[in-house]
Amino acid sequence: MSRTSDLTHFDASGQAIMVDVGGKEQTTRIARAAGQVRLGALAFAKVREGTIAKGDVLGVARIAGIMAAKKVDQLIPLAHPLAISRADIDFTLFEENQTVEIVATVGVCGQTGVEMEALAAVTVAALTIYDMCKAVDKAIVIDGIRLLEKSGGKSGHYRRQDEGPVQERP
Repeated sequence: MSRTSDLTHFDASGQAIMVDVGGKEQTTRIARAAGQVRLGALAFAKVREGTIAKGDVLGVARIAGIMAAKKVDQLIPLAHPLAISRADIDFTLFEENQTVEIVATVGVCGQTGVEMEALAAVTVAALTIYDMCKAVDKAIVIDGIRLLEKSGGKSGHYRRQDEGPVQERP
């Protein structure tokens, strides 16, 4: 197949395709992504104290993020189904601006990366926080979802350069 551009999800005639990764080497690939959920003071306090009526907000959001990482191929049309080997979701609460930072780390030994899995994990965890807190706060903002770092594969290591402090996870 010859492509007329660097867009790998299109063939020479411009038709959408699923990239053939069959010839790629299997390597350990890890991706980290992050995002924030900004809450009002009352909702933030209830999340911190574990008193939201729907239950353990961060516990449920963690499970939702892990589930999302495992189902990316069902959400994004040209994504490959992956047998991920790791999906960690961590939360840091910042009192000064009532923000919950979400960091997802996803790993696989495979022929394609897990950036989409990490980004989906953060997104769905954030949406879950929103869903569980919306009865208390309608002005919740989900913000700053981005890839922090990826490693493995042909393109090598990438680390976002403009990143401030985020949780480090081995």
